[in-house]
Amino acid sequence: MYKERIQPSIYFLCKEKGSFISLTKIDYEQIQSMVEIALIDLASVQEWENKAVKGSGQWNALYKLYYDVLHQLAEVFIHFDKIKVKSHECLFAYLCEKHPELELDWNFFEKIRTKRNGALYYGALITYKNWKEVELQFNLYIKKLKEEIERKLKDKNSS
Repeated sequence: MYKERIQPSIYFLCKEKGSFISLTKIDYEQIQSMVEIALIDLASVQEWENKAVKGSGQWNALYKLYYDVLHQLAEVFIHFDKIKVKSHECLFAYLCEKHPELELDWNFFEKIRTKRNGALYYGALITYKNWKEVELQFNLYIKKLKEEIERKLKDKNSS
């Protein structure tokens, strides 16, 4: 029987398993490099997206690439908390638990994570329809994390 994976219980399990690793310092050079890579990837995937054809099957790769950009920005964001996380699921649980001010939806993260894992590990094809169901939220979350990271970097430089 399927048991729903709810964010507070996943966060607790991740904490119990030691999936949250404390960092000794905030490495601003690493953060800036990771953001730069994510934004280069984002620009590339957006350019490619504009050329993708509805029935082409390219949505599988497009979905995974957007997921990678979102994942990378989420990982960068929690570096400001001096935290590194062992799994994608624990990363998203941490982000939702520790940063409710971002108003991110755990269920969205679970949806895209499991869809991406299905494609990556089990051969489940992602369709144009699958992409259209999440496109707006992907873009909103990427934009939100990018803005928050830029604000944190600006605040650091202002100090």
